Amino acid sequence: MNQPHHSMRRSGLFSLALLLAAGCAYGFAGGGLPAHVKTIAVIPFDNETTSSEIQRELVDAFRAELHNRLGVREAPEVRANAIVRGTIQRYEVDIPVAYSADNRATTTALRMLQLVVDIELVDQVTGETLWERKGLVTDAQYEERGEPAARKTAIRHVVNALVEGAQSQW
Repeated sequence: MNQPHHSMRRSGLFSLALLLAAGCAYGFAGGGLPAHVKTIAVIPFDNETTSSEIQRELVDAFRAELHNRLGVREAPEVRANAIVRGTIQRYEVDIPVAYSADNRATTTALRMLQLVVDIELVDQVTGETLWERKGLVTDAQYEERGEPAARKTAIRHVVNALVEGAQSQW
């Protein structure tokens, strides 16, 4: 009676091993990207906001993280196997979240900033969109004079979304 169960478990493990081997045979590079994607270009995002620093900081964050987290090298757009591009739709700061109920309190109001982007990762070899997100909303809360740190947090959320999206492609 134990024999069929033991045999089924062994068969299941063998099937899992074959499935994993087949996945490797398809040749996905680091992070679930196709094996031929070894270089990537980050194109400056179209910026539909009045904030000039958000565009530069977003591109800088992508350039710093994609090599470390996806195992790709940066390359000029004309030579890159894949590109990251997008549009910064909205960047709002000073959205009220909470206030101190006590007028004598030294605490300041809690604020939030919100960043909305359209983003895509495109395989330039095949023309295929590897990952895309329209209207990706990220936000971060901050206290007085904390906007720069909150902006970095929101940008990190955008970078994480792309990395996790790319890693889930296998």
